[in-house]
Amino acid sequence: MSTNTLSHVDTRAQDKLEPVVVGVGAVSPEEVVRVARFGAPVQLSDEALAAIGASRARIQALAEDPKPVYGVSTGFGALATRHIPLELRAQLQRSLIRSHAAGSGPEVEREVVRALMLLRLSTLATGRTGVRPEVAQVYASLLSAGITPVVHEYGSLGCSGDLAPLSHVALAVIGEGTVRDADGELMPAAEALAAAGIEPVELKEKEGLALINGTDGMLGMLVLACHDLRKLLSLTDVTAAMSVEGLMGTDKVFAADLQALRPQPGQAVAAANMSRVLAGSGIVASHATPDCTVVQDAYSLRCAPQVAGGARDTIAHAERIASYELASAVDNPVVTLDGRVESNGNFHGAPVAYVLDFLAIVVADVASMSERRTDRFLDKARNHGLPPFLADDPGVDSGHMIAQYTQAAIVSELKRLAAPASVDSIPSSAMQEDHVSMGWSGARKLRRAVDGLTRVLAIEALTAARGLDLRAPLEPSPATAAVRDTIRERVEGPGTDRFLAPEIEATVQLAASGALLESAEAVVGKLG
Repeated sequence: MSTNTLSHVDTRAQDKLEPVVVGVGAVSPEEVVRVARFGAPVQLSDEALAAIGASRARIQALAEDPKPVYGVSTGFGALATRHIPLELRAQLQRSLIRSHAAGSGPEVEREVVRALMLLRLSTLATGRTGVRPEVAQVYASLLSAGITPVVHEYGSLGCSGDLAPLSHVALAVIGEGTVRDADGELMPAAEALAAAGIEPVELKEKEGLALINGTDGMLGMLVLACHDLRKLLSLTDVTAAMSVEGLMGTDKVFAADLQALRPQPGQAVAAANMSRVLAGSGIVASHATPDCTVVQDAYSLRCAPQVAGGARDTIAHAERIASYELASAVDNPVVTLDGRVESNGNFHGAPVAYVLDFLAIVVADVASMSERRTDRFLDKARNHGLPPFLADDPGVDSGHMIAQYTQAAIVSELKRLAAPASVDSIPSSAMQEDHVSMGWSGARKLRRAVDGLTRVLAIEALTAARGLDLRAPLEPSPATAAVRDTIRERVEGPGTDRFLAPEIEATVQLAASGALLESAEAVVGKLG
């Protein structure tokens, strides 16, 4: 599972997108996705430019005051006691950015960097950071031009914010470091800015600090993950329904009155989804008779709404935390509404780190249940009359035996990724930063987890589709048939063994693109 595919923004599509206007208030999760993933251009509102200018005037007054003010006329972190003379302050800002741009490892995905840039711009636009309007404008210009600074996998401890990732972006703002242009070409920042007609800035008092003290990287990844997981949980209900159907299970346990006895909101949504997807199934109807010998389905079938529902409720909690953070002005020091410049601890990533870890836990569990359903299809003792491993000629053919191995390998990694990052802390900055959140690390492993869940669900869908075909002449529900038919456009039906990896990957692409979910929704309407 890799999070390091470097896609580039399609500038032709970008030209057709309405710009996202960044004002004094919060950007929405939908706006984050539009800018980060689809390359929407960005504009600053007049209100934001006025607020930025007003707070800059306050910083300028403090810069001229002989009394030291942290971050304005002093050093930073453990060096905050040194008063910096006027003639060295521009050098101080450049040195801050250069020294903190210390990331290492593979490049971070373009959508993550664009989300980070937008969220830092959103904080600048609140007028609580003290930067000049032209500094904020460069961020908007870089985003609109599709220029993306190179940010590396390792470097952030998630306290004082995502210092190293944000510093690599700030380095490009001053015309240094490396970027990728709108076509994905790697080049020096100075060259890319010149080609786009963007003037790099020379940072003044407070500005360097304002560009790197934020939770923007971890928050951007949280917003993107919540967006993706909402769709994947709807797909989970679809694949679970396909498995219930293919394994000759019952849909009676998903009845609304039974779910209402335990009023967990996500559970009710998941059960309703499964009932809608299974409606009209000839396979389910074929054994819903008084002489059916199956008393209860296994937990992985019967309790699917409880697990997917609990995951939904966890996402709702994570989205609530994200909404608080989107509405925040995270910087240190910060310019208060009454003009004071105060140190604070709002850059600590703990609230975001906790929910990033929480989501990785539920992703692992949802995937684990999906793998168990797949395994039931392959076991002759439990699949109610299907051939072993769904093989064409068992013994000669292996069918989907090793597809389940692939699922199991992914689920095993997901369990490791579920180990929380937020309980770790390595002190830094000569013990000034003696407790850190590791929120960036939590976000990075969650991205791997989302990719893993996509793959696990795709394999369940692929296996369940084969199982439904093998139930012929019994007919599946219209919705599950539509999902199966979408898979059949890319993958042949049951037969002798074929090269399986391309078939799995084709189904992964259908799952990731939303095509599998959309095929079910084309029949039953939008799923919750």
